[in-house]
Amino acid sequence: MRAIWKGAVSFGLVNVPVKLYAATESHDVSFRQVHVADGGRIRYQRICSVDGEEVPYSEIAKGYETEDGEMVVLTDDDMAELPASSSREIAVEKFVPSDQIDPMLFEKSYYLEPEKSGAKPYALLRQALVDADRMAVVTVALRQRTSIAVLRVREDVIVLQTMMWPDEIRTPDFSVEPGEVKDSEVAMATMLVETLAGDFDTAEFEDDYAGAVEALVKAKIEGGELKRTATSTKSSGEVVDLLAALQRSVDAAKSARGEAGQASAPAGKTTTKTTKKAAKKPTTKATTKPTATKGTAKKSTAKKTPAAKTAKTAATRTTRKAAAPKAS
Repeated sequence: MRAIWKGAVSFGLVNVPVKLYAATESHDVSFRQVHVADGGRIRYQRICSVDGEEVPYSEIAKGYETEDGEMVVLTDDDMAELPASSSREIAVEKFVPSDQIDPMLFEKSYYLEPEKSGAKPYALLRQALVDADRMAVVTVALRQRTSIAVLRVREDVIVLQTMMWPDEIRTPDFSVEPGEVKDSEVAMATMLVETLAGDFDTAEFEDDYAGAVEALVKAKIEGGELKRTATSTKSSGEVVDLLAALQRSVDAAKSARGEAGQASAPAGKTTTKTTKKAAKKPTTKATTKPTATKGTAKKSTAKKTPAAKTAKTAATRTTRKAAAPKAS
């Protein structure tokens, strides 16, 4: 077990350093909601009831609904102003007879383990509670909220048992009118109680429902009744619809230009081919070829003259050849 809280039990001038452990754990069978057709898990979104939009966690606050349906929004700053206790003390208020605590008040149970330095006062408190047949009523701050609780002894361990506040216990709003009860009926009921009397042993009881669920699941697994759901790659339906609409728009535009036969060809592939063809024929080479002579081209290639310089030389020679007849 891992300690979930550390503090000290304080009564009088005595402090007992302790660690707190959860004393119970739930073994309830848990199910997930799935799509019956393919076994996919059902997801829930945080949808605002006013505008119908999904709300991120950063925009969610606490709200207190009034009796007439109005909503009071409480921000983090509002909640920070509420009284909160971070005390690490289990303060003993009084020791009361065990039979005065209604079991209905009990809520959650925790084991108290003493630190090494508190082993002796822990043992003294434990023995005192047993000998006096009393419980210690205490106040303790768990999760920044003060709760009322009791300390009682279970076997050799002191148990902290949190309790509900008195106004959290409901009063029944019905009454039982049995009519006339005969003495013979009471005697027969008493005889039945004595017949079924015995000591409580937890080992005599078993969770039949959990066992039945495990057996059912095991039988389905052995029978091959499994659905392996692939993880969906769709981020949302809106994106898929948008891509489909864009593709239809592209196809329609090509059809309008008379390119219906090429509508299915990917646009990226066509652009790549055009770019490659343009790269194979530089502008300088196209300009140099019609004006330069064979000798010039060979000489330029042999000397590895840059394309820009070759083009400039060829253009100069062409100009001189064209201007020579005018000089004569």
